[in-house]
Amino acid sequence: MKHLKLLILSTLMLTFSASLLASGDKNHDQEAILKIIDGIKYGWKNGDGKPFRENFLDYKGARYIESGGQNAGLDSLVNHHVEPEKDALEYLNLDFSGIEVNFEGDFAWAIATTRVKGKVRNSQRTFDKSGYQTFLFRKIDDLWKVVHTHSSSRDYNPKKKNHHDGKDKEKSEKHDSKEHKH
Repeated sequence: MKHLKLLILSTLMLTFSASLLASGDKNHDQEAILKIIDGIKYGWKNGDGKPFRENFLDYKGARYIESGGQNAGLDSLVNHHVEPEKDALEYLNLDFSGIEVNFEGDFAWAIATTRVKGKVRNSQRTFDKSGYQTFLFRKIDDLWKVVHTHSSSRDYNPKKKNHHDGKDKEKSEKHDSKEHKH
Protein backbone atom coordinates (compact mmCIF):
# COMPACT_ATOMS: atom_id res chain seq x y z
CA MET A 1 0.00 0.00 0.00
CA LYS A 2 2.83 2.34 0.89
CA HIS A 3 4.46 1.67 -2.49
CA LEU A 4 1.19 2.38 -4.28
CA LYS A 5 0.86 5.77 -2.55
CA LEU A 6 4.47 6.57 -3.45
CA LEU A 7 3.85 5.55 -7.08
CA ILE A 8 0.71 7.72 -7.30
CA LEU A 9 2.49 10.68 -5.69
CA SER A 10 5.46 10.30 -8.06
CA THR A 11 3.15 10.11 -11.09
CA LEU A 12 1.30 13.25 -9.99
CA MET A 13 4.57 15.12 -9.47
CA LEU A 14 5.87 14.10 -12.91
CA THR A 15 2.60 15.14 -14.55
CA PHE A 16 2.67 18.50 -12.75
CA SER A 17 6.34 19.06 -13.73
CA ALA A 18 5.64 18.20 -17.36
CA SER A 19 2.71 20.62 -17.32
CA LEU A 20 4.94 23.40 -15.97
CA LEU A 21 7.59 22.68 -18.61
CA ALA A 22 5.01 22.77 -21.40
CA SER A 23 3.64 26.05 -20.06
CA GLY A 24 7.18 27.46 -19.92
CA ASP A 25 7.79 26.36 -23.53
CA LYS A 26 4.60 28.08 -24.66
CA ASN A 27 5.62 31.32 -22.92
CA HIS A 28 9.09 31.06 -24.45
CA ASP A 29 7.59 30.41 -27.89
CA GLN A 30 5.20 33.34 -27.55
CA GLU A 31 8.07 35.65 -26.54
CA ALA A 32 10.10 34.42 -29.53
CA ILE A 33 7.23 35.14 -31.94
CA LEU A 34 6.58 38.59 -30.45
CA LYS A 35 10.28 39.37 -30.81
CA ILE A 36 10.14 38.34 -34.50
CA ILE A 37 7.11 40.58 -35.06
CA ASP A 38 8.92 43.45 -33.37
CA GLY A 39 11.88 42.84 -35.70
CA ILE A 40 9.57 42.89 -38.71
CA LYS A 41 8.14 46.21 -37.52
CA TYR A 42 11.68 47.58 -37.18
CA GLY A 43 12.57 46.31 -40.66
CA TRP A 44 9.58 47.97 -42.31
CA LYS A 45 10.10 51.28 -40.50
CA ASN A 46 13.82 51.40 -41.31
CA GLY A 47 13.91 49.77 -44.74
CA ASP A 48 16.09 47.03 -43.26
CA GLY A 49 15.81 43.56 -44.80
CA LYS A 50 17.94 41.87 -42.12
CA PRO A 51 15.05 40.94 -39.75
CA PHE A 52 13.21 39.42 -42.71
CA ARG A 53 16.22 37.41 -43.88
CA GLU A 54 16.84 36.15 -40.33
CA ASN A 55 13.25 35.24 -39.46
CA PHE A 56 11.50 34.28 -42.70
CA LEU A 57 11.74 30.81 -44.19
CA ASP A 58 12.97 31.28 -47.76
CA TYR A 59 11.36 28.51 -49.81
CA LYS A 60 10.03 27.97 -53.30
CA GLY A 61 6.40 29.07 -53.42
CA ALA A 62 6.63 31.60 -50.57
CA ARG A 63 4.24 34.51 -50.98
CA TYR A 64 3.83 37.61 -48.88
CA ILE A 65 0.64 39.64 -49.41
CA GLU A 66 0.53 43.38 -48.78
CA SER A 67 -2.81 45.19 -49.35
CA GLY A 68 -3.73 43.45 -52.56
CA GLY A 69 -0.22 43.03 -53.96
CA GLN A 70 2.06 40.09 -53.47
CA ASN A 71 5.75 39.38 -53.35
CA ALA A 72 6.69 35.92 -54.56
CA GLY A 73 9.61 34.90 -52.39
CA LEU A 74 11.77 36.51 -49.75
CA ASP A 75 14.09 38.28 -52.20
CA SER A 76 11.13 39.95 -53.88
CA LEU A 77 9.74 41.11 -50.54
CA VAL A 78 13.05 42.54 -49.31
CA ASN A 79 14.51 43.85 -52.58
CA HIS A 80 11.34 45.26 -54.14
CA HIS A 81 9.28 46.27 -51.13
CA VAL A 82 11.02 46.61 -47.76
CA GLU A 83 14.36 48.19 -48.68
CA PRO A 84 13.21 50.57 -51.49
CA GLU A 85 10.58 52.12 -49.21
CA LYS A 86 13.30 53.69 -47.07
CA ASP A 87 14.26 55.99 -49.98
CA ALA A 88 10.71 56.37 -51.34
CA LEU A 89 9.17 57.51 -48.06
CA GLU A 90 10.01 60.59 -46.07
CA TYR A 91 8.78 58.75 -42.98
CA LEU A 92 6.92 55.57 -42.08
CA ASN A 93 5.23 54.86 -38.76
CA LEU A 94 3.95 51.34 -38.20
CA ASP A 95 2.22 49.93 -35.17
CA PHE A 96 1.04 46.41 -34.44
CA SER A 97 -1.39 46.18 -31.52
CA GLY A 98 -3.70 43.60 -30.00
CA ILE A 99 -1.38 40.81 -31.11
CA GLU A 100 -2.88 37.36 -30.59
CA VAL A 101 -0.61 34.33 -30.92
CA ASN A 102 -2.01 30.82 -31.36
CA PHE A 103 -0.14 27.51 -31.37
CA GLU A 104 -0.79 24.07 -32.75
CA GLY A 105 2.31 21.93 -32.34
CA ASP A 106 5.09 23.25 -34.57
CA PHE A 107 2.70 25.65 -36.32
CA ALA A 108 1.64 29.07 -35.04
CA TRP A 109 -0.21 32.08 -36.31
CA ALA A 110 -0.44 35.62 -35.05
CA ILE A 111 -3.02 38.27 -35.85
CA ALA A 112 -2.45 41.96 -35.19
CA THR A 113 -4.30 45.21 -35.69
CA THR A 114 -2.15 47.53 -37.81
CA ARG A 115 -1.86 51.25 -38.24
CA VAL A 116 0.53 52.65 -40.84
CA LYS A 117 1.24 56.30 -41.56
CA GLY A 118 3.74 57.80 -43.94
CA LYS A 119 4.68 60.43 -46.45
CA VAL A 120 5.75 59.71 -50.01
CA ARG A 121 8.92 61.68 -50.76
CA ASN A 122 8.42 62.56 -54.45
CA SER A 123 4.70 63.53 -54.29
CA GLN A 124 4.53 64.71 -50.64
CA ARG A 125 1.34 62.62 -50.38
CA THR A 126 0.60 61.41 -46.87
CA PHE A 127 -1.29 58.26 -45.95
CA ASP A 128 -2.89 56.95 -42.79
CA LYS A 129 -4.24 53.40 -42.97
CA SER A 130 -5.49 50.80 -40.53
CA GLY A 131 -6.23 47.13 -40.88
CA TYR A 132 -4.98 43.70 -39.94
CA GLN A 133 -1.85 41.60 -40.35
CA THR A 134 -1.62 37.82 -40.19
CA PHE A 135 1.68 35.98 -39.72
CA LEU A 136 2.04 32.20 -40.17
CA PHE A 137 4.99 30.46 -38.47
CA ARG A 138 6.60 27.03 -38.54
CA LYS A 139 9.05 25.78 -35.92
CA ILE A 140 12.16 24.42 -37.60
CA ASP A 141 15.15 23.19 -35.57
CA ASP A 142 13.66 24.86 -32.46
CA LEU A 143 13.40 28.25 -34.22
CA TRP A 144 10.18 29.90 -35.32
CA LYS A 145 10.22 31.02 -38.96
CA VAL A 146 7.66 33.14 -40.80
CA VAL A 147 6.26 31.15 -43.73
CA HIS A 148 3.55 33.58 -44.87
CA THR A 149 2.20 37.06 -44.15
CA HIS A 150 -0.97 38.80 -45.23
CA SER A 151 -1.68 42.46 -44.61
CA SER A 152 -4.86 44.29 -45.46
CA SER A 153 -5.60 47.93 -44.74
CA ARG A 154 -7.76 50.83 -45.80
CA ASP A 155 -7.80 54.54 -45.16
CA TYR A 156 -8.06 55.22 -41.46
CA ASN A 157 -11.49 56.61 -40.75
CA PRO A 158 -12.66 56.22 -37.18
CA LYS A 159 -16.43 55.97 -36.90
CA LYS A 160 -18.10 59.01 -35.43
CA LYS A 161 -19.93 58.44 -32.17
CA ASN A 162 -23.39 59.72 -31.41
CA HIS A 163 -22.81 62.01 -28.44
CA HIS A 164 -26.03 60.87 -26.72
CA ASP A 165 -25.53 57.13 -26.43
CA GLY A 166 -22.03 56.33 -27.73
CA LYS A 167 -23.39 54.24 -30.63
CA ASP A 168 -22.05 54.65 -34.12
CA LYS A 169 -23.81 57.66 -35.64
CA GLU A 170 -23.73 56.05 -39.08
CA LYS A 171 -25.29 52.86 -37.75
CA SER A 172 -28.08 54.58 -35.84
CA GLU A 173 -28.92 56.87 -38.77
CA LYS A 174 -29.24 53.86 -41.07
CA HIS A 175 -31.35 52.02 -38.53
CA ASP A 176 -33.72 54.98 -38.13
CA SER A 177 -34.10 55.39 -41.88
CA LYS A 178 -37.56 54.88 -43.37
CA GLU A 179 -35.93 52.70 -46.03
CA HIS A 180 -34.78 50.19 -43.45
CA LYS A 181 -36.81 46.97 -43.46
CA HIS A 182 -36.43 43.67 -41.62
